[in-house]
Amino acid sequence: MQRLSISEIILKIQAEETFHAVAEDYSFTLKIEKYVHYACAAIHDGHQFRKELWDNCLHTAYERWYEEDPETMSMVTSHPIVLAGLDSRFEYDLNRTPEEAVFETAWGKQLWKTPLPESQIEKSLKKHANFYKVVKVLIDKLEEKFGVCVVYDMHSYNWKRWDREVPTWNLGTSNIDNRRFGNEVESWRKALSEIELPHGIKQTAAVNDTFQGNGYFLKFITNNFENTLVLATEIAKVYCDEYKQIMFPEVIDAVSNQLKSKLKHHANEFYKSHSKK
Repeated sequence: MQRLSISEIILKIQAEETFHAVAEDYSFTLKIEKYVHYACAAIHDGHQFRKELWDNCLHTAYERWYEEDPETMSMVTSHPIVLAGLDSRFEYDLNRTPEEAVFETAWGKQLWKTPLPESQIEKSLKKHANFYKVVKVLIDKLEEKFGVCVVYDMHSYNWKRWDREVPTWNLGTSNIDNRRFGNEVESWRKALSEIELPHGIKQTAAVNDTFQGNGYFLKFITNNFENTLVLATEIAKVYCDEYKQIMFPEVIDAVSNQLKSKLKHHANEFYKSHSKK
């Protein structure tokens, strides 16, 4: 892995170079082993929280972890193009607009003892802006090269906080072209429902059950690229104990191993259906 500036990352993408890099401010990683018609993203995978914010933060490290999406990068790490956030969404949320990316409150609780200075807000928003500069160049390159593209936008959610039965997998599709991509939504839902997990974890997958796909990452790509489908894919945190902060590596491994083939197969079928003949 290399440490690269944003401009160096962009130049490598534009030149169709393969590389594995961390941004020079350590805010995200991007791996491109091969230029293919699909990409995976885990924008809430990160837990880093820069030190100048520690003393001013009212949320504990556990409270932050609870709302993040740990190990979502691990689930797709075998694929050729993987983009992952390293910073906590409590510093800035990559799935919110720039105007909403730096929280004042988070999940009903005030986040800061005293309001953040403008200089600290600007530092966070610069990371947010740089990430989306890279996203734009990456998707532009994939559309230019393949005509169409599909992005698997991986997240997780805290299923135990719901007071009703919820699915192991949820797809949020309210902001994509369902008339055009409805078949791919259903085939992805079906593929996820077939993933076998240990310990009797149920095999269920639904559309717009717990979340509807209102994130900024999906909207940014959808609004800027007419030939890219973003599949906002949420797994319930059945792969950890969300109250005790214990990870279940055997469950994570089962997800990762099955997504190796299922995700690639789905992406290839998408390409066959939507690429120009």
